[in-house]
Amino acid sequence: MSSKTLLIIGFVWPEPNSSAAGIRMLQLINLFIEQGFEITFVTAANHSDKTFDLSSIGLKTQIIELNNPSFDIFVKELNPDIVLFDRFMTEEQFGWRVTEQCPNTLRVLDTEDFHGLRKGRELALKADEEFSISYLQNNTTKREIASLYRCDLSLIISEVEKEILTQQFKIDASLLYYLPFLIEPTIKSEIAVLPSFESREHFITIGNFLHPPNFDAIQYLKKTIWPLIKTRLPNAEMHVYGAYESQKITQLNDKKDGFLIKGYTKDVNEVMQKAKVCLAPLRYGAGLKGKLFDAIQNGTPSVMSTIAAEGLFGRLEANGFIEDNPDAFATKAVALYENSNLWGIQQQLGFKTLNERFNSAAFKTNFKNKITDLSENKDHYRQHNFTGQLLMHHTLQSTKYMSKWIEEKNS
Repeated sequence: MSSKTLLIIGFVWPEPNSSAAGIRMLQLINLFIEQGFEITFVTAANHSDKTFDLSSIGLKTQIIELNNPSFDIFVKELNPDIVLFDRFMTEEQFGWRVTEQCPNTLRVLDTEDFHGLRKGRELALKADEEFSISYLQNNTTKREIASLYRCDLSLIISEVEKEILTQQFKIDASLLYYLPFLIEPTIKSEIAVLPSFESREHFITIGNFLHPPNFDAIQYLKKTIWPLIKTRLPNAEMHVYGAYESQKITQLNDKKDGFLIKGYTKDVNEVMQKAKVCLAPLRYGAGLKGKLFDAIQNGTPSVMSTIAAEGLFGRLEANGFIEDNPDAFATKAVALYENSNLWGIQQQLGFKTLNERFNSAAFKTNFKNKITDLSENKDHYRQHNFTGQLLMHHTLQSTKYMSKWIEEKNS
């Protein structure tokens, strides 16, 4: 019996030490490896020194070109059982080519997060207005939802985002599949060897500096929140870690004020275990926040904004405090920093969240069954997704014909 084949079309090469998206992609890859898939990963992006070596886990890799018919030949010869698109932008570029060359291939979209939601929140923040439906219905949202309909299944990382898509936009729930970060259970022996409250010091935040919500949060932290904390804890320092440090990040470094830009770290666990409290004052964004998972796994309580905490705790208590008011945010950060009993209680709440809401074992079998069912009954499911058929009609395929125009121009 021939092995099943999966083609992953990446938006970028996975960088698990740089971004939550990189961690997410490796988790998905491992899920499909466990299901027995032979995997090829392709992307039009360039390698970096932080790129994960996919060949080390048995994947074939290849560079592809945008707006080039060479991809048509490649995908037709490969004829994969499933294509996984990494974010909706990749589906826009290559989805129509996959559909034309391999009509029987199952098309799965990993959204990473709801980009339209993040964009709407950014627009509202810049306008200094409350987030509303008018901001949610932006052009990014329209493009992304069109992509959801064109695919057989879309992986949604946050329950909140699935609810918005089904309730606000009335998308059929059968097109969406909740699959969050998948974490191995934290056991008592691992918790016991983590550094204690007394052995830790300073505050930490971490995140890819190229990600606009992270940069905004760092600026907000330095300008508004950190001065409130520093006046109460004059000896404390704020350590800011992240990949792709630029001049606009470097210039925020302030030794006198204890606001230190540490830059890229190869080992997030090491730096997170040295810190006493993680701060995540995100003012816009979407999806699940990798920095908070890093904090929980390393026993570091957090103070976070509502947007940072979104989709993480469900009905459970947070491993710290959720505050949007800067004064309250700073007060809770100081309380966590100074009170060992409070700190210990919040630490344990984090482990409870991981074990009860993100235990990988609770998701693997159901996901395998879903993929099998879709693969065996794709015609049935597609007949019930007429909107998807409509969006693949030639009159509504502007991205396809723009690509063909560029292709012709380049020739």
